[in-house]
Amino acid sequence: MINVAPSGRRVLCIGAAHWDVIGHAADPAVRGDDLPGRVVRAPGGVALNLALWLRHEGVAAELLTALGDDAAGQELLAQASALGVICDRVLRIPGQATGSYVAIEDPSGLVAAVADTAAMDAAGVALLEPVRGDLDVRRVVIDGNLDAAVLGAAAALPALADAEICVAGASPAKAARLRALLGHPRLVLHLNRAEAANLCGAELADSHSAAGALCALGAAAALVTDGARPAAWADATGLMEEATPPALRAPRVTGAGDRLMAAHIAARLQGLEPRAALTYALDRTADHIRHGETACIP
Repeated sequence: MINVAPSGRRVLCIGAAHWDVIGHAADPAVRGDDLPGRVVRAPGGVALNLALWLRHEGVAAELLTALGDDAAGQELLAQASALGVICDRVLRIPGQATGSYVAIEDPSGLVAAVADTAAMDAAGVALLEPVRGDLDVRRVVIDGNLDAAVLGAAAALPALADAEICVAGASPAKAARLRALLGHPRLVLHLNRAEAANLCGAELADSHSAAGALCALGAAAALVTDGARPAAWADATGLMEEATPPALRAPRVTGAGDRLMAAHIAARLQGLEPRAALTYALDRTADHIRHGETACIP
């Protein structure tokens, strides 16, 4: 863990917060199987995961999300607050249930998942209302699951004009909506190679070419992963760094991308050189995958 020097400024995490319910099957899963394993319920969602991991790294983090007006939402807020996340601007949506994410994983990784995001969908651009005033934030982390209208509105907010906007990729199918953010001068994209290819509209052979293509498209910087193959960091000055992830099996894959992004942001805030920051982030992600490391600790 990196201990980032205390600061009055913080990272604002905008996007999903919900309950994760993850079933870890002990054996390879086949459609229709009923397998032994274990089921874990824990706080989740891209924005909340990132806020929790940033706090784990010693970085002040504030959550901006939409929850239902139910007991599940109140419990989620209480847990996030107890773990040090600032939750003063969280929206509660009347008549909506707090979101949830249900996934099945086996020794090979993710088998299937379903996400209930009704509260976030109902909030729409109102999610950003608390950001209309002045905010003292060093970086903003945005969940790439948000729809294009919300992403575009976030990029145009005067309160975020001077902040670095770090975007977490959601999936290849949702990558095109990130074009709504390309006009921001301090945009940093955190994507996998498939997401980068869809955003760029081109086949990209590896993370090196993908990171360079994202900067050519208008990003100020980009971190691109490619599974077990080397990951790459590039910026608009032409800097390019690569590092290979540690070799491992994949007993826990849910939240791995969030773990990597939070560790990389913390490393950069601490002033690590680009290659060292990338290596640090990959090592912390390997811990998460290998051991089921969690940020949800007192």
